[in-house]
Amino acid sequence: MIELFRNPKYDFIGKRRWAYLVSGLATLIGLVTLLTQGLHYDIDFTGGTLIQVRFEKPPSVAAIRAGLSKIGLGESVIQEFGASEEFILRLPLTAAKSEEIAKKVQGALSGESGLGPFEIRRVEFVGPQVGKELQWEAMKAVLWSLIGILVYIAFRFDLKGGVAAVVAVFHDVLVCMGAISLSHREFSLPVLAALLTIIGFSVNDTIVAYDRLRENRGKFAPKGKTFADQMNDAVNQTLSRTVLTSLTVFFSTVILFFFAGRVLEDFAFVLLVGVITGTYSTTYVAAALVVDWTSYVEGRLRRGKKAVAKAQ
Repeated sequence: MIELFRNPKYDFIGKRRWAYLVSGLATLIGLVTLLTQGLHYDIDFTGGTLIQVRFEKPPSVAAIRAGLSKIGLGESVIQEFGASEEFILRLPLTAAKSEEIAKKVQGALSGESGLGPFEIRRVEFVGPQVGKELQWEAMKAVLWSLIGILVYIAFRFDLKGGVAAVVAVFHDVLVCMGAISLSHREFSLPVLAALLTIIGFSVNDTIVAYDRLRENRGKFAPKGKTFADQMNDAVNQTLSRTVLTSLTVFFSTVILFFFAGRVLEDFAFVLLVGVITGTYSTTYVAAALVVDWTSYVEGRLRRGKKAVAKAQ
């Protein structure tokens, strides 16, 4: 087995106050960005017309945009689709039918001298009702995944672990959504898929750390070690696995981000941010929350016993 760290003894739990500060700032920035700038939804969520165009020679995006500006359909999204000669045009929702919009687009692009011959290969219309339903379904997908994680970990380990894991995952999702808003990227179906992937990825490493903690406590009763020390040992013992897994996903995602083209760029961007914040939250946030919750409960129990003893 490959090990990046031999017997690591990093004090992750001891630095949890600093981790809370970093997480708080990242979450605050994400919330402020979402509240002030919001999310720029893809056509699948807002409604509109999608047109796939293939040119004889690779055109410039500026020339395509100049042609579309003549028909006054509003701000359009122009994306390279696979080959450099093929593009997806995403036009905002209007009262006109998709066939009429396609004819206007064909006329506008034909009148642009720098584009050359082209072929409209696909025209799709997404209505506003479908867009609203997709927004609601996307929200439900994220919420149900968080509820499922909470129930599973509460049953597999305990309620504290389940709540801590959900808080850590929610932290990851919020940071990713803040990054999407801050970078003015579209919230599309591939981005939603990336968020759900990050949820599963993040909680997987958290479960591994919890499982190691339970194994250690089951093998022997550590003498002179607090629960915080035991949790810190578990995080350190699974650190090589966590980092190796994260690096594998990170490098694959970097390749996607730089070389897979505009279609997958936003998907890869969310995965990049999510892998980093997911690894961080597994190492610091989830484990630290369980330690603080356990310390709080044990403190309450000790105070209760002392109060009973004094009363007697």
